[in-house]
Amino acid sequence: MSTPTDPLALADWRRTVAEMYAAVRRADDAGQPAAWRAWRARRDDLFRDHAQSPLDPGQRERFAGLPYFPYDSAWRVRGVVEPADDEKTVTVGLGADGVIRYTRVARVRFQAGGQTGALTLFWIEGYGGGLFLPFGDVTNGTFTYGGGRYLYDAIKGADLGTGDGWITLDFNYAYNPSCAYNPRWVCPLPPPENRLPFAAPTGEKILDWSA
Repeated sequence: MSTPTDPLALADWRRTVAEMYAAVRRADDAGQPAAWRAWRARRDDLFRDHAQSPLDPGQRERFAGLPYFPYDSAWRVRGVVEPADDEKTVTVGLGADGVIRYTRVARVRFQAGGQTGALTLFWIEGYGGGLFLPFGDVTNGTFTYGGGRYLYDAIKGADLGTGDGWITLDFNYAYNPSCAYNPRWVCPLPPPENRLPFAAPTGEKILDWSA
């Protein structure tokens, strides 16, 4: 990975994002809708005002907030973590940023929104490492970004909690990779094994600049 042009600004972005998720983890079940709204508001502020926003200056001038499906508590669950059968390492090219390598470490089984599914949980290789869970679903290409969304990225602080044999999956916090906003970004996208055969109608939608 290449050195960022403004490492202090990037560090501030990641610190802020980590604080946002920490606030969500502190909220009890009854407080989750309010915690989600606060998370959304802070995320909009970052996109609008922060030097590390994935939006370019022209987009930031037009930015009016990120669109989401309504909050739905049925899509907040604890997934059951099972060891991966095949700890294969995947290498993904990221253009000028080099490559990223992540390894299958577990399969997460869950029931949410009346659906039963399973997703692979990855470990990002490199100094420090981190858990990573990208996913796709039937809403991709219509209501949501065609390449899929992210649920969990510990390196960037997007962490809603784990425990002994479980991980919190809250699809209300599903968010787009940076490449959804601007083609200057190159992002690792969900592999075929993480494309759900049903719709997950919650979380972030695709940003429509024509609206």
